[in-house]
Amino acid sequence: MALESTTARRGAGALVAAALVSLGLGCSAEEPQRPSGGGSSSAATSTSDPPATTATTAPTTPTAPTTPAAGDRARKPRPISVPALADADLVGGGLRLGAVRERTDRFTSYDVTFRSSLRGAGSAPLTISGVLNVPTGRGPFPAVVLAHGYIDPAYYVRGQGMTRERGYLADRGHVALHVDYRNHAESDDDPRSAPAVRLGYSADVVAAVRALLASDDVAVDPDRVALFGRSMGSGVVLKALEAEPGLVAAGVVWASVSSLEAENFEHFNRSDTPESELRAQLKGVGFPDEDPGFWRGVSSRPYLDRITEPVLMAHGRADETCPPRWASATHRALEAAGVDATLEWYDDQHAFGPAFVAAMDRTVRFLRARMPA
Repeated sequence: MALESTTARRGAGALVAAALVSLGLGCSAEEPQRPSGGGSSSAATSTSDPPATTATTAPTTPTAPTTPAAGDRARKPRPISVPALADADLVGGGLRLGAVRERTDRFTSYDVTFRSSLRGAGSAPLTISGVLNVPTGRGPFPAVVLAHGYIDPAYYVRGQGMTRERGYLADRGHVALHVDYRNHAESDDDPRSAPAVRLGYSADVVAAVRALLASDDVAVDPDRVALFGRSMGSGVVLKALEAEPGLVAAGVVWASVSSLEAENFEHFNRSDTPESELRAQLKGVGFPDEDPGFWRGVSSRPYLDRITEPVLMAHGRADETCPPRWASATHRALEAAGVDATLEWYDDQHAFGPAFVAAMDRTVRFLRARMPA
């Protein structure tokens, strides 16, 4: 099971040494057992902002630009940045079905691998592991690529973090591909990802979409593919949407980390790790108040206007891991950037326990509306 919440904070400092862009450590929380049926939930939903009493306390966040500074996009992007990811030629393919994990009358679940690489980068592609649920029938099926939340890679196992969501989607006729990310489970380790592993996660999600679309073994409708992330994975999804606008039809983000990486750093890292240790791990990159350009460049918020797909957000009013104000701020920024964005509130915490079925029902309705047969 996922080791989250306080564990994520304790593990955050250690992970920085492996990945500068992983400093925004969201978590996916320990996942409850997947409900066996569809059903309905008594959890109330609302598109209004949560009451002020639900706001969680957090260290004061630094002032950070929410849009690129004048001329930023005219200049060559920093090599570790969302614009650099968008400029890269992200490639994916070679989807291979392995052992059957589970077989029901509604779907079959497989261990899978696929390739993720940058065309022309001069290095071998990475093999990324994952779990794929394929509905029973001939297809072509709509598909959802899943980006899980933070789980310490030292303890992470294949397919961990979104088991409930994967099964729920497949039960309702969606191909669901859970991406393990590089440096997780049976995926290849990426020695180049020391400065940019979280951007590498977004590259792996893009590669997963391309691998699905190129597969002869899975019948996927190319016009009905979506991305779905939770917690840290929601940040991964937003950056993937920015890097490859038009690749998919919709995006879903649950319990998201902040769309400003400086806020994630302050919330998950700075209070839990001695300053001297953090500076050693940052390897020359300053804190957000010292190097705001770097932190802006690796954030999704300044580049939300790159997103062309509708986005559904879901957040718990009692989320103590990723404060509700983060979701409100990201939703306002999405709307200001011209994105068709909807934010749904649930009377639940970070892991979506009592409200899981209601939130998944809303997600499936959103996907069917945005990806009609």
